[in-house]
Amino acid sequence: MTPDRTLHHFPLDPASRQVRLALGEKRLAFTEHTVRYWERPKELVSLNASGLTPVLTEGSLVLCESRAILDHLEETYPEPALLGREPAERAEARRLLQWFDRKFDYEVGGFLLHEKMEKRLLGLGAPDLASLRQGREALRGHMLYIDSLLADRDWLAGTRLSLADFAAAAHLSVIDYFGDVPWSDFQAVKTWYMKLKSRPAFRPLLADRWPGLSPAPHYDDLDF
Repeated sequence: MTPDRTLHHFPLDPASRQVRLALGEKRLAFTEHTVRYWERPKELVSLNASGLTPVLTEGSLVLCESRAILDHLEETYPEPALLGREPAERAEARRLLQWFDRKFDYEVGGFLLHEKMEKRLLGLGAPDLASLRQGREALRGHMLYIDSLLADRDWLAGTRLSLADFAAAAHLSVIDYFGDVPWSDFQAVKTWYMKLKSRPAFRPLLADRWPGLSPAPHYDDLDF
């Protein structure tokens, strides 16, 4: 019997998007419950003491934070495998998951998403131009790194699509929502992203909208 599965998430949260992509790729049906996490709703805090999204419930099982959820999905629903088949690719996928969730998030999302999204949600005023500039400069460095990975690989961690691709795409897609990704300067990265963007699992992300936060005109264009 398939358990009731509900994902408590915020649509423009990169961590939540990683879980949505994994669920979609594994074709696991789930109900979405959108959460205004910055208001620390009691329901969310009762599920996850950190008050952060995502949280996945499967029947009586409560899974908190993206890495724990992704590990559970990979262990419980192993096909399609999203960590690679070979030990080296699995290790590389895990390394890149850490790269995007820590380094990219700190150096890029911590500036661009804080200034363009979190300040708006929290009513903290206009974006700081120096912080935006710092985030955009760091983003170019990360785009160069992604480009170097793709120079001799089909996907970021190797020969197969993996959670590393979903982590990178989840973070980049929210940055792209606000129009800050310099795609024209990184054609290999753009081609890789277009492949991901065309997958059925990605389509729900392209429909995301949040009141008061309009996406860039090309955001949901598959041939941008």
